[in-house]
Amino acid sequence: MEDEVERIVRGWRRALPDVDVSPLEVFSRVSRLAQHLERQRSAVFARHDLETWTFDVLSALRRAGPPHELSPGQLLGQNLVTSGTMTNRLHRLEQRGLVRRRPDPRDARSVRVLLTPVGRKRVEAALKDLSARESALLGSLSVRERETLAALLRSIVAPFDA
Repeated sequence: MEDEVERIVRGWRRALPDVDVSPLEVFSRVSRLAQHLERQRSAVFARHDLETWTFDVLSALRRAGPPHELSPGQLLGQNLVTSGTMTNRLHRLEQRGLVRRRPDPRDARSVRVLLTPVGRKRVEAALKDLSARESALLGSLSVRERETLAALLRSIVAPFDA
């Protein structure tokens, strides 16, 4: 089955035969897949009145385990945004009743961000829908192929996350 990337690569090979464009076969597909997945995820999150960024913050809190709270710094590390952006996001989430900020009992200068019951319910429902949708997208791959693909992608992504 031919895809758009094959047509692009074939065109570049004709236009510039002395340039190795083989990395495009991987990274252009990853880039295109990321765009398609973002559209799919946005549609799933919209059904739960969430955006990608709200899901990311709420899911970090949910994964933290009881009492489902983190410091803003911990959230920064998991969400790859600036402190100003995180402050703005937390304010917006708090206005929607999805998180609550409270003073850190161990350090009066710090705050803790707590996932509210409403936020917990919403992120759990969104994750269930997301998991079902993404499992369907991977339906043509065997379990072994999924594991192989995940391992290969991890080897490329891990250095960026280090």
